[in-house]
Amino acid sequence: MGRLPDDAYAELDQRLGPVDVALRARYPGDPVGRQPVHTVYVPADRVHAGLAAEWSAGALAALEENPPPPYAPDLADRVLAKIKREPIEDLRIDFEDGYGAHDDAAEDAAAKAAASALRGGLKTPFVGLRIKSLERSSRRRAVRTLDTFIEAYGGLPPGFVVTLPKVNTPEQVEAMAVLCGRFEQAYGLRAGTLRFEAQIETPPAVLGADGRATVALLIAAAQGRLTGLHYGTYDYSASLSIAAAHQSMEHPVADHAKAVMQVAAAGTGVRLSDGSTNVLPVGDPASVRGAWALHARLVRRSLERGFYQGWDLHPAQLPTRFGATYTFFRDGAGAARARLSAYLVRRVSGVLDEPATARALAGFLLRGLDCGALDPDEAGFARTDLERI
Repeated sequence: MGRLPDDAYAELDQRLGPVDVALRARYPGDPVGRQPVHTVYVPADRVHAGLAAEWSAGALAALEENPPPPYAPDLADRVLAKIKREPIEDLRIDFEDGYGAHDDAAEDAAAKAAASALRGGLKTPFVGLRIKSLERSSRRRAVRTLDTFIEAYGGLPPGFVVTLPKVNTPEQVEAMAVLCGRFEQAYGLRAGTLRFEAQIETPPAVLGADGRATVALLIAAAQGRLTGLHYGTYDYSASLSIAAAHQSMEHPVADHAKAVMQVAAAGTGVRLSDGSTNVLPVGDPASVRGAWALHARLVRRSLERGFYQGWDLHPAQLPTRFGATYTFFRDGAGAARARLSAYLVRRVSGVLDEPATARALAGFLLRGLDCGALDPDEAGFARTDLERI
């Protein structure tokens, strides 16, 4: 069959073998396991053992005081149950902008208190610290806070990640990766245990002076320790001289930065998170409902653009975070089930899907299961079957 000699095949393998290895290392595919739908940022000096219960109570009180337009009954029950059971999916104990400037003794005490709260009654599926940046002015304080926390906790809590803010260069990410290794050695932790996420909130993190997309270089510099890229809405917008009244998650500069993040992270195993809205649902009923409508719309917008995680800053944002997220997955579940079923049995339908889209359909249903939007019978497939697609 054919006239091409065998050594031509061998030559091709020899030429492209190193490329194959490099591609597999750089693009291992999507990570396995649940991604939280939000990260809740709380200043370190406000963290205590009863924080999750406090946020649950605050969200329920906001609903009682300002009843929103009615959800469908099954959705309302689902959202309320979620707020009562697991109000915070991913907690970020904030030692940076939300915490502000304190003397060393106060920040040490806050780091120890946060560790104590996590050893006590404060339990969330995912948790971490946002330390200060690795810029010269805050570098030593950032490292000292993490060191103090780990020592006080006696290791790392389950689901722990460090958030590195104000990232500008790959060298800062590389230094953070090296620092993680030093912490593992100092505390006898398994190699690779300590991981971190980078905040994209400065122009150099998106586009370098050399014209290259810095965010792609950050991923390579992390030596496999980078778990996520989080968009910083207001720092980034302000750095581009966007007027305060127009800084938002949906400004064109935000969409550009997030599109670059999305392309750079695709297939690398690094997850994405959108930022926050600073319009909080507080005050008179009209203000609360207006903020809820904005938040719900922004959450839905992020989901439609492939950003399945965002930041929440106030307990009263939980109803719209979970309501909008659950609505998104429940709205799309029927079509996803039908298209995936048609693909698996090679049935001709109105849409001709390819393997990559089938994996996306399965991923959609898995996300719906993970966040609580869908029950197993509503997904239409066993989890193990979806994970194999």
